[in-house]
Amino acid sequence: MTPRGFAGPNLLAMILFEKFAQHQPLNRQSERYAREGIDLSLSTLADQVGACAAALKPIHSLIEAHVLAAERLHGDDTTVPILAKGKTDTGRIWTYVRDDRPFGGLDKQKLAPPAALYYASRDRRQEHPERHLKTFTGILRADAYGGYNPLFKIDRDPAPLTQALCWAHARRKFFVLADIATNAKRGSKAAPISPMALEAVQRIDTLFDIEREINGLAAEQRLAHRRKDSQPLAEELHDWLKTERAKLSRSSPVAKAIDYMLKRWDGFTSFLDDGRICLTNNAAERALRGFALGRKSWLFASSYRGAERAAFMATLIMSAKLNDIDPQAWLADVLANIADTPISRLEQLLPWNWTPAQAPMALAS
Repeated sequence: MTPRGFAGPNLLAMILFEKFAQHQPLNRQSERYAREGIDLSLSTLADQVGACAAALKPIHSLIEAHVLAAERLHGDDTTVPILAKGKTDTGRIWTYVRDDRPFGGLDKQKLAPPAALYYASRDRRQEHPERHLKTFTGILRADAYGGYNPLFKIDRDPAPLTQALCWAHARRKFFVLADIATNAKRGSKAAPISPMALEAVQRIDTLFDIEREINGLAAEQRLAHRRKDSQPLAEELHDWLKTERAKLSRSSPVAKAIDYMLKRWDGFTSFLDDGRICLTNNAAERALRGFALGRKSWLFASSYRGAERAAFMATLIMSAKLNDIDPQAWLADVLANIADTPISRLEQLLPWNWTPAQAPMALAS
């Protein structure tokens, strides 16, 4: 528990879970406790959150090391308004997710535990992903944000990352131009459906169909199937995109979607050379969904330190969720035991190693 703290681990875990997982700001929690006759001021709650973050730092460091030791990471970022002097900065929350479950098969014993790592920054400059991934040397599955480009340079120290672009992201650009159902709802304001975009979606979907069939296979087996089945389809898609692009003007929405793929074709087709690469970045997009929902509740981070703390706690809570662990129960147990746990045994408190303590009634029996 926290130094000189009056709150027990269960209360502290509930405060953390409510703030960082349920998106309930501390002022609302303080008001709720006051209605129940409990005096917990905003400053008191803030002090307790800060003390919990300090106590949980060793667990965060272990999760960070685990994520950055992966062969492949999913990376993405989203906006978070941060209060500054006389203005609001458009800060960023960055995430890097280690998760092989979507295509690695159902045998969890053969897979590394999933985990998510978050960082905060005041802006979106390329120095941030360079710093976050300074020691990482594997595959980065991300969007086409130019700030990642230095990570793929051949002279990068310690080694260049392998770029893997998201096919779902590229497909989405065509899908919005071929979405018959959505356009029907728009009535007279609907844009005309693009047959070219519809065909592009159908061609990309054939690649996803193959991926669904080979999910769970070893990387070498996936690669063999891809070279046999997916590579000819990808080459046909590339030729078709080039042919259709020549028929379009520069301002055509379909042309922009085609250019997005053709200009980055090597990044999109890296999955044909490495069976460890999957086709989508959905893992990272799912990991950021909580911040997208939270913005509607807390509206902004009150300071840069507040954004950093939100990223810190999101690392703990999301990593627990990814391992099908109740974050609040896990946090309560960790807060209760971390002070008495030797450094050599801290890994036992990680979400994927943790097991719920027996209930008191069970122990009594």
